[in-house]
Amino acid sequence: MQRLLPYFTLFTSFGTLICCALPALFVSIGLGAAVVATISTVPQLVWISERKGLVFLVAGSLLILSGGLRYASRNLACPIEPDLRDACVKGQRISKLIFWLSVGLYLTGGIFAYGLPLIMN
Repeated sequence: MQRLLPYFTLFTSFGTLICCALPALFVSIGLGAAVVATISTVPQLVWISERKGLVFLVAGSLLILSGGLRYASRNLACPIEPDLRDACVKGQRISKLIFWLSVGLYLTGGIFAYGLPLIMN
């Protein structure tokens, strides 16, 4: 589970980007027709957008869980064998990158879903 959690957080954070940030960005730069074409091609995006609260709740929960697991394992040592050590260090680096990328996607989606509508009104 600890290996898959960073990928689940990335996937759900990407979901916040898909449901909220990208459509708003495309419409704001004059690409509304692209949004309409995408929604007509993939109508499930409407379902995701209608349930953006649930999408953000699940993504935020997974980010908190992933961050907690990263914090709890921050002082774990890698094996002594060179090959295993290198794989461990590389895995830690990739996990850190995926986590912070997920946080960035989540925040970007949150700004477009909840922040911009407050400013625009």
